[in-house]
Amino acid sequence: MFSPMPDPAPHRVIAPSASSPLEVHVAPRNPGMPLELDWVEDVRVNRSAVERRTATLRTRRTVKKEWQAAWLLRAVTLMDLTTLAGDDTPGRVRRLCAKARRPVREDLLQAMGAAQLPIRVGAVCVYHAFVETAVEALEGSGIPVAAVSTGFPAGLSPFAQRIGEIRASVAAGAEEIDVVITRAHALTENWRALYDEVRAMREACGDAHIKTILATGELGTLRTVARASLVCMMAGADFIKTSTGKESVNATLPVGLVMVRAIRDYRERTGQLVGLKPAGGIRSAKDSLDWLALIKDELGDRWLRPDLFRFGASSLLTDIERQLEHYVTGRYSAAHRHPAG
Repeated sequence: MFSPMPDPAPHRVIAPSASSPLEVHVAPRNPGMPLELDWVEDVRVNRSAVERRTATLRTRRTVKKEWQAAWLLRAVTLMDLTTLAGDDTPGRVRRLCAKARRPVREDLLQAMGAAQLPIRVGAVCVYHAFVETAVEALEGSGIPVAAVSTGFPAGLSPFAQRIGEIRASVAAGAEEIDVVITRAHALTENWRALYDEVRAMREACGDAHIKTILATGELGTLRTVARASLVCMMAGADFIKTSTGKESVNATLPVGLVMVRAIRDYRERTGQLVGLKPAGGIRSAKDSLDWLALIKDELGDRWLRPDLFRFGASSLLTDIERQLEHYVTGRYSAAHRHPAG
């Protein structure tokens, strides 16, 4: 996957810069704005141009050796470590939370000279039933608990029930709520209904941050993705998220480019910062580097912080640890040496 490094030298260390690259920033919440249908209707997407831009991303941006290791450590801090399986148990969630506190083995951090860096994940994401378990397991760590909500993953339960689920998760201690939009609103271009839905969900979240899941693999066109992104931001979404991870097509770079351009347009029009969360299908360290390069190119370094960018991932951390061990030792380890929960 990566270029071999057969002779790792002991002086190759990862040191923090003078600007404290892992310092925690918190962007002000997006208050939203009135729905501007003219802006939404005017959105156009050149699909061929989007595909050309993302196809050249890997050839235009490459990082190697200690720089690659540093970017991978950054990716760890931007991760929503996730378990959303039907056979989840309290024990599995507790193990995941323990991994969230120490996502990279201590011996690897020591070997890279990075033991002093506050390496921890951005959040732990679970079903509502395990919010209290995760909150208890993460007590004192500063790591927030995110709960998927509103009839995840289909989002088709009665609206009052979805709002009640948000409030119940917030009451249980969730600081972030990943909500599922009604795809039919976007597919039928009923933007007023989508705006009102997300606005009501944001109000139900209270002080908890809201991430709106677009399920982009089910929206048909990139133009619909761009328009739905704008409407959700107008309604006050703090993050827009690609997918539930349960669709046949999840986070792809063309979709990501369309969504970051929508975020950029919204920032230029309103001055508000909105985050992005790609989720589903991001399993390799190389995938994470591609996404980080896209964000750096399109939105800048400010978005390479956990308050504005997250990976929704379950298996990504294992591959990143394997790449870091390769950097330290020159050898790839088995995945079972890096259990995620």
